[in-house]
Amino acid sequence: MILLTVMGGALAGCASPEATRAGTAVLPTTPEKSAAASPSPSRPPESGPPVLAPGPGGLTPVFERRAAGRDGAAASDKVVALTFDADMTADQGRRAAGGEHFDNPGLIASLRRLKVPSTVFMTGRWAQEYPDQARSIGTDPLFEIANHSFSHHAFSSPCYGLPAVAAEDMRADVERAFTAIRRTGARHVVPYFRFPGGCYDDASLKALAPTGVTAVQWDVVSGDAFATDADAVAEQVLEGVRPGSLVVMHCTRSAAPVTDDALRRIVPGLRERGYRFVKVSELMRG
Repeated sequence: MILLTVMGGALAGCASPEATRAGTAVLPTTPEKSAAASPSPSRPPESGPPVLAPGPGGLTPVFERRAAGRDGAAASDKVVALTFDADMTADQGRRAAGGEHFDNPGLIASLRRLKVPSTVFMTGRWAQEYPDQARSIGTDPLFEIANHSFSHHAFSSPCYGLPAVAAEDMRADVERAFTAIRRTGARHVVPYFRFPGGCYDDASLKALAPTGVTAVQWDVVSGDAFATDADAVAEQVLEGVRPGSLVVMHCTRSAAPVTDDALRRIVPGLRERGYRFVKVSELMRG
């Protein structure tokens, strides 16, 4: 997990379908410089994830060792947070009206049946399109809803072909997403943020500092985006998870059609290894 702090506020983010290509995991441990950058493995360096902290010249990377997991953790520390991106852009309403599914109620039903606490990073546009589902997720104590922007536009460019949000509009975009989510009646809404595509830079960090959100990256990419092989997705997660891991998956049938199937292998597989599932808020407290 990567924690980004700036100007007295804290920021954190997650991945999107654009962050995986043909099942290859991409972990932006530093701001993305190009959409064509070489993919990184789903595990961060053994030296630990970078922390961006305010310095005299702006943001300064400070490296700290991970307290658990890759540096050795007791059995009681075997926790993992599964997170799910509910992606939808402002211009996809017509596609939804035509029958394309940007939701995945079967996945949510599986999480409930398996009793897996989870965090859903939701775009404001998804909440507007599926208000009943957003309210159901956001009133169930098993789940919490975090912010994934309003329209899933990039906060730093280039970013996997996503259109960009102007720096002066970034704060309003995040606040608009929170408003849309809360208007559905969702109550379990947490002040965490996930950058679309996982892309950020100094300008976006500074722009979002006044919102007070916490942006959390990930250390395990599931590879479920556009995947067609549920077993391959499950295997990638099972191989990547370590104590304290944060896994990024998706709650969008049109872009991640096999996530539900993969989940039904991932959950028992991790439980057999002694893992306990937690929401991001619990992982952060821990």
